[in-house]
Amino acid sequence: MHTSGYSKNSQRGFSMIEILVTLVITATALLGTAGLQLYAMRMNQGGQFRTQAVFLASDIAERMEANKQEAVNGSYVLANTTTPDALSTACSANACSSANLAIYDLNQWGNSVATQLPQPSWQITQTTTGNPSTYSIVVRWTDRSTDKASHGETFSYTATRTIGI
Repeated sequence: MHTSGYSKNSQRGFSMIEILVTLVITATALLGTAGLQLYAMRMNQGGQFRTQAVFLASDIAERMEANKQEAVNGSYVLANTTTPDALSTACSANACSSANLAIYDLNQWGNSVATQLPQPSWQITQTTTGNPSTYSIVVRWTDRSTDKASHGETFSYTATRTIGI
């Protein structure tokens, strides 16, 4: 004889409700975790783009340092563009003049920017002419936005390099 007010049959349904509540809580927690991971991946990719822009600006600055005479002459000035110029001379396979090397460097660098950043544009200006010359290197790109209504946010990195003979 049972002295408690509960029978065996009334306990069965209560355990099923506990399991269903636990499943709902677990599913909600897993969806939240997935959302956080997606957000973290977006932010990580944005960091990779910023790092790549720094490397690209350093690359063209080092190319200017290697061809100082043409850098001082202003041969590395490049208007704001989104597509690299056609390659005129392949200086990696053939000997070429320092002026042709500057054109080659700008082409190679423009191809790198175009392939490594999303929706990029780039510009190189000679802010101080003569010897030494100062250049401003600007790399821009559009990163995906977390807001689905917009087309992304434009970021830029600017580096300055002074080159003298």
